Amino acid sequence: MTGSVVDSEKEQKMVFVTVGTTCFDALVKSVDSQHVRNELKKRGYTSVLIQMGRGSYIPSKSCGEEDCLIVDYFNFSPSIADYLRSASLIISHAGSGSIFETLRLRKPLIVVVNEDLMDNHQSELAEELADRKHLFCATPQTLGQTIQTMDLDSLLPFQSGDAIPVIKLINKFLGFPAE
Repeated sequence: MTGSVVDSEKEQKMVFVTVGTTCFDALVKSVDSQHVRNELKKRGYTSVLIQMGRGSYIPSKSCGEEDCLIVDYFNFSPSIADYLRSASLIISHAGSGSIFETLRLRKPLIVVVNEDLMDNHQSELAEELADRKHLFCATPQTLGQTIQTMDLDSLLPFQSGDAIPVIKLINKFLGFPAE
């Protein structure tokens, strides 16, 4: 045999990237950068699937090398649940729906904050959950560094039945006094 058995048994590790229904070209461009692709490849990821939303930036599907990440993309899907379930790592915009759906599945998550949004309350949620070690938080500019330094074993499972921490965060955001 010529190694085809070994090749077919190689573990496939897919990264799913989602921007939701908005336009977040900065995130797609960051994932498409050679730096981020190299860091993902170093971590053993084999493919990247990007849900681009309303974005106009088209990522490159090839990198010109035989041993590179397989990249594919689409704009919208009626549901991203299957993609989330099959992913080894999720890179997401800071939408609360995407964040909590991923945390419920206990998948490693990097939330990338869109710094161009006005009054970005999403960043506060992402940063709070990162402080609690449920996910990693990055910007498009720091995504490569976050991938390089992330320790997936340091993440703590999110207990979805406990709404108190979320309520406290919302109250803090709204300016209500802490109890």
